[in-house]
Amino acid sequence: MQQNIPHIPVLLKPVLTHMACQNGGCFVDGTFGAGGYTRAILNAHPENDVFAFDRDPTVLPTVEQFQNEFGSRFKFIFDCFGNMEKRITQQVDGIVLDLGVSSMQIDQPDRGFSFRFDGPLDMRMSCEGITAKEVVNSLSEKQLADILFLYGEERSSRRIARAICQFRSHKVIETTADLTDIIHRVMSKPKDGSDSAMRSFQALRIYVNDELGELERALDSSIRLLKTGGRLVVVTFHSLEDRIVKNFMIQNSALRPNENRYCITNNMPVKKDIFQVITRKPIVADETELNANPRSHSAKLRCAVRLEDR
Repeated sequence: MQQNIPHIPVLLKPVLTHMACQNGGCFVDGTFGAGGYTRAILNAHPENDVFAFDRDPTVLPTVEQFQNEFGSRFKFIFDCFGNMEKRITQQVDGIVLDLGVSSMQIDQPDRGFSFRFDGPLDMRMSCEGITAKEVVNSLSEKQLADILFLYGEERSSRRIARAICQFRSHKVIETTADLTDIIHRVMSKPKDGSDSAMRSFQALRIYVNDELGELERALDSSIRLLKTGGRLVVVTFHSLEDRIVKNFMIQNSALRPNENRYCITNNMPVKKDIFQVITRKPIVADETELNANPRSHSAKLRCAVRLEDR
């Protein structure tokens, strides 16, 4: 049963502050969803424009509403945000990414994202391509264990993969409930009160949607898309995403270790700093937001400013 819980943009105030969108300009919202960031950016200044990306076809009714409300200031691109450099031909003043899966997607059982609701084992954000059902029923035990360990940081990945392969040897794994039951049979309930299926579901979702690959492509594109002084703001929800964003910002700024800097030998130039990191430590939700929006508990915001090198 679908839960009618409104989608609340996470860390909205710090996002707007760090995007500096009150000054007017052209911005990219890489994860349009319900349009929370896009609306706030467009309302922050009458001359703001937004390129909004999303690969989920269920957002199209919301897109139509925004087009009617904001006209040419709102430009929607039905694509993955990892392709932003291919789809935008101008430099922009800011890029914001709200990573992971939206509460709207999680709360729709027929999308198959959640272990809390029984539904088809799908997990595709774009509603196209390989499904999680195909993954768990076709990949080898080793491949499944690798996915669960790499993308879910699941220490019991081998045990869970073995149980999946044993179950599917006599019955196809069809639903989220099937997969949750398999995991619950071999895993005890975590001491922190979370569900033992959580990491495995995260891992499969990331794999099915190539989420980390999309993130890496978008971060790389930000180097060329952002104007001098342009802002890169990323909100992450688990350690894999946050580690990628943190390392990207450090390695392309004055914070990178000395041994990773280029030396002037054999006429090789010193590597220039591309970004100035604004958030030495990630920004997290305050108590008011934590009480109002449970999704904000694991959110971390990092920001960097594009330096001049052209």
